[in-house]
Amino acid sequence: MTESIAPPTAKTETRTTRDLAKVAVSGWLGTAMEFMDFQLYSLAAAIVFNKIFFPDVSPVIGLIAAMATYGVGYVARLVGAVYFGRMGDRIGRKKVLFITIALMGASTTLIGVLPTYAMVGIWAPILLVVLRLIQGFGAGAEIAGATVMLAEYAPARRRGLISSLVCLGTNSGTLAASALWAILVAVLSEDQLLTWGWRLPFLASFLLMIFAVWIRRSLKESPVFEQREDVVDGVALAKSDLAAEANSANEADQPKHKPQSTSTIEAALHQRKGKSFLIALGLRFGQAGNSGLIQTFLIGYLATVLLMNKSVGTTAIMIGSIIGFATIPLIGVLGDRFGRRPLYIILSSVTAVFAIPMMLMVTSGNPTLVTIAVVAGLNLGVLSLFSMESVTMAEFFGARTRFTQLALAKEIGGILATAIGPILAATLTAVTGHWWPLAAMLIGYSLITLISAAVGPEVRGRDLVRLEDAA
Repeated sequence: MTESIAPPTAKTETRTTRDLAKVAVSGWLGTAMEFMDFQLYSLAAAIVFNKIFFPDVSPVIGLIAAMATYGVGYVARLVGAVYFGRMGDRIGRKKVLFITIALMGASTTLIGVLPTYAMVGIWAPILLVVLRLIQGFGAGAEIAGATVMLAEYAPARRRGLISSLVCLGTNSGTLAASALWAILVAVLSEDQLLTWGWRLPFLASFLLMIFAVWIRRSLKESPVFEQREDVVDGVALAKSDLAAEANSANEADQPKHKPQSTSTIEAALHQRKGKSFLIALGLRFGQAGNSGLIQTFLIGYLATVLLMNKSVGTTAIMIGSIIGFATIPLIGVLGDRFGRRPLYIILSSVTAVFAIPMMLMVTSGNPTLVTIAVVAGLNLGVLSLFSMESVTMAEFFGARTRFTQLALAKEIGGILATAIGPILAATLTAVTGHWWPLAAMLIGYSLITLISAAVGPEVRGRDLVRLEDAA
């Protein structure tokens, strides 16, 4: 089948459904690898790294130190978002996606061959931090780049469905990492796990990296990037060059006869930046904030505060993630049918209304009710919004700065909401001794997204070649 995906122009060749399939598989693999890498590390940090890399301190301090090495990855993600985002907007999406997947895969694999503290002393945790920084540096632009690439390839009428495929990678990676560690913990003795078993998941990720790199080597560049009016010979012109080009065109032509390319460039040059970014950041807050509370804090809250079996929360997340394989593409289809804005408003409103009933079910102590509450909250307030986010953010930003702005909105929103949220939730529940702060935070995050969607424009089907932002 050779259906045309992007109409050919003087600057780009026709894309086929086979090209689209390659990009879809590439995006799914990259996102799966990103989330598998981080989940592998987070589980290793919680289970074994305090004993392997920080054995000369108390168990509590060792756990804190291990988690701190996990946290440095998020700092590196923000730096990577800026660096690779700007690179992707200037020289193309394909080149950046090849670099990011190679950085993530290589650093994760190398963690599996690191010497322990018993072998090289303080150099062991130092090398661990270095690899975490490299891993986070690449990951900071991976999901943003995959999102941009897939959205720019997809036909406008199916853009929501096709872009949602990136989100399926998050479920795949998280489930794969959790399954690997569950098998290791169940099969190996503690001595085997600490001696060599902990290395296996990191070394196994090498196979996924090889496949992902092979796929990305054969990708064609984004048709949108090639059609951009500000791209010459595969490189975007600097702002000063664009301004000079627009001025020379104005002098050569009467205003009423301006070429379309000149008016397009002028629109991008003169637009005030910031509004679209702030709206996108608000949309991100709901998904990231709810994720931090439901997928991270609530699991610990069930075990430590409500004294429920640890398996209740983790099983609920696993069930919710499996159901998410149907939820994510369904929301993508609905977004294509009814628009991005109505779906965002409905989903954030329902999540806000469900927050109190959800917490009443969670605190009931009934494992069945707890599972239903977590599964529903995960699919409504996290995965559904994630599906919408993948296409909406790409449509919000102009082609000239799409990669950079999308990466920054994702990473800044994620750091502020996901990192700070669980800490604030822990503080508030400890001070009040009650569950209502969790419900209030879920409502607050959802209202931020609701307001952002209400003030933002509808962007379904927007021409992604346009250089200016939607708002």
